[in-house]
Amino acid sequence: MTEEKQPEEMNVNAEAQVQETTNAQPDEKVVLQQGEETAKSDASSQAQNAEQEEAQAKEEDPHVTIAALKSQLEVLAKQALSDKEKMLRAVAEADNSRKRAEADVERERKYALEKFVKALIPVVDSLDMALEAGKSKTENAEDAMVQGVEATLRLFLKELSSFGVERINPVGEPFDPNVHQAISMIPSKDVKPNCIVSVMQKGFILNGRVVRPAMVMVARAAE
Repeated sequence: MTEEKQPEEMNVNAEAQVQETTNAQPDEKVVLQQGEETAKSDASSQAQNAEQEEAQAKEEDPHVTIAALKSQLEVLAKQALSDKEKMLRAVAEADNSRKRAEADVERERKYALEKFVKALIPVVDSLDMALEAGKSKTENAEDAMVQGVEATLRLFLKELSSFGVERINPVGEPFDPNVHQAISMIPSKDVKPNCIVSVMQKGFILNGRVVRPAMVMVARAAE
């Protein structure tokens, strides 16, 4: 009985091993998919490696680097030349402006008194006529000369006034040390104390500023 069952048990064990072996083998489709994915991954890696090698070769190529540097140098040289030309033009314009300003100042300095001189020329003409009248031997020569000098003085003061010059003749006015210079004080019954009795030399003011104070005699109370 025991010997007859042994072959059957052996057959059962063999079938189980075959079934296990069959189950352990992978599916053919899965294997194909895995192979395709592996191939794609390898191809992608190879392409990336090739691109990296090409880029590295370009970077390491001295001819490519030198050409790029030369191009950059040319651009920088053109920019530097343009900047230099602009700077030179600016310097030239500034120098021309300075020269024009200096010329204007020099011209103003030379001819600043032109208007004043033109105003005084008629005064000189009037003095010439007064002298000619005084030299004549007519009976009224002296009177004519005096009248000519008076007319010249009026003309002269008028021209001075047009330039802001005023004459100081302060007879009878209170003494002002800002515009008057006292020579002495004298007793006077006709003039109030500390007022000007007489003017020894008239003063002049230019646009409100004293050019020369008037030299005066100042009154004090009579004893």
